[in-house]
Amino acid sequence: MEFNTQLLYGHDQALLALMIFVIMLGMGSSLTVDDFRAVARKPRGVLIGFISQFGLMPFLAFTLATILKMPPAFAIALILIGCLPGGTTSNMFAYFSRGSVALSISMTTASTVMALLMMPIILKLYTGGFTSQITASMQDSGSGAEFVIPTGNIISSLVLVLIPVALGMILRRKSPVWAKTAEDTAGFVAILVILYLLLTAFIRHGGLFVRTPVEVYIGAIGIGLAGFFFGYWFSRLLGVFPLFQRAISLETGIQNGPVSFAIILLSFQEPFQSQMLWMAILYSTFIVMTSSIITLYFRKHGRFDWEIYRNTIIHNRLFGEKYVTEYPGGFLPGRLLRDPSQGHSPSQRR
Repeated sequence: MEFNTQLLYGHDQALLALMIFVIMLGMGSSLTVDDFRAVARKPRGVLIGFISQFGLMPFLAFTLATILKMPPAFAIALILIGCLPGGTTSNMFAYFSRGSVALSISMTTASTVMALLMMPIILKLYTGGFTSQITASMQDSGSGAEFVIPTGNIISSLVLVLIPVALGMILRRKSPVWAKTAEDTAGFVAILVILYLLLTAFIRHGGLFVRTPVEVYIGAIGIGLAGFFFGYWFSRLLGVFPLFQRAISLETGIQNGPVSFAIILLSFQEPFQSQMLWMAILYSTFIVMTSSIITLYFRKHGRFDWEIYRNTIIHNRLFGEKYVTEYPGGFLPGRLLRDPSQGHSPSQRR
């Protein structure tokens, strides 16, 4: 699929950069040093999430791109999306789905830091065939250039993205009130970013939505749905309890879209930049819709175990952390037996 003109112009990119800064500042404002300590204190859930985030998702993205025979630039963008860290959006959906917000935040924290190491490795592993296709196409057109994944630029982009995150953490420590304002603003700005990108694309390229190949739409929607499905069942097979299954599922499927915008704008050139950016825009749009549907399902399905969890917290506050709530035989379903959220694990930290 070819773009006749740039998807975004210079002033659009400057505005987008400002919006990304605000979003990542808000993300940092939601994190504390204790979140990093929680990663070390409860490594099992975070490790499962790490495998889901940087193991399952890139593989699923590569598989989708290959099966759908996507154009190379779109395939690379889909793989890039597949190995992104999580974002604060997943923390919000984890809250509304009655999942473990603490685990979701810990996974976001760990994946954001580990992305510096993992993303270049994963992109090099999975994109070789697609970069070769682009190189062959460029050489057939008379250009002697070779298309390569700009690893150095991607790492630099991630470092630049992490700067406002660090500033947000400092802001939270110095002024919790302003940090809360930044955190709340970030979610609103994230929606504005998606709407702005869609609107500018519609105004300048009205036929773009029609000309986009159906496989691109399937990939943009399918990568999130596959992440939800495999994240949920992978954590369930490993014995993770319902409260954490929902958090891992959402954290796996919801990637940090603004980071993909930053990486694509700072690392790639036209005409590939616009094609890759379009894939990231479509993913960011549809993931909000699919996440909302999944969250409504999780919220209804997880009502009972969430109420038991809240009941246990109240009991522990009244009678001590080591108190184990006793229920009549058969009251708790099998999926909740020995659930650490019920107080059976002395090492549990809330």
